[in-house]
Amino acid sequence: MADAGVHAATPDDVPEITRIHRDTWRAVYADLLPAEVLEGLDAGPAWQEAVDHGGVFVATEGEWTVGFIVAGAAPEEEVAKADGSLPEDAATTALVSVLVEPRWSRRGHGARLVATAAEALKKEGATRGIAWIPEADRAAKAFYERLGWMPDGTVRTLDAGGRPLREVRVTGELSIRLG
Repeated sequence: MADAGVHAATPDDVPEITRIHRDTWRAVYADLLPAEVLEGLDAGPAWQEAVDHGGVFVATEGEWTVGFIVAGAAPEEEVAKADGSLPEDAATTALVSVLVEPRWSRRGHGARLVATAAEALKKEGATRGIAWIPEADRAAKAFYERLGWMPDGTVRTLDAGGRPLREVRVTGELSIRLG
């Protein structure tokens, strides 16, 4: 494998983050989301704002950008229990979302992204992480399980262009051990 690394995203990374988001979702979620939702996916301005705000990291292999993670304090509605109450650690819970292009998967990029983000989050006082993944996405579930993150029993159903998309919340410690 060529040199692999992770760095904080800069404005120069936004076009690749946008491309990875669009292309990977179109490939991976074609059976879960309506075609019109996937075709209309263009989050360039949103990614520019996220990068400007911080908490976005990109993974590289050689000269290629292969994935990214966005991580930060979890909003209350994301960390709330199913009954709407907040856990004791709500104020120190982080929300992460990681995406690696399928052709670059199973090479350690996702774990490096989560580990890098976790270290930054811990410096900001975070004690635990959560992520939402489509219930049908077995690869994402297996990835988080390898990190020691497990479903916590909370599910939600989103309206994905008129089609329900059921997601499960996974949670785990921010101490990620790499291979």
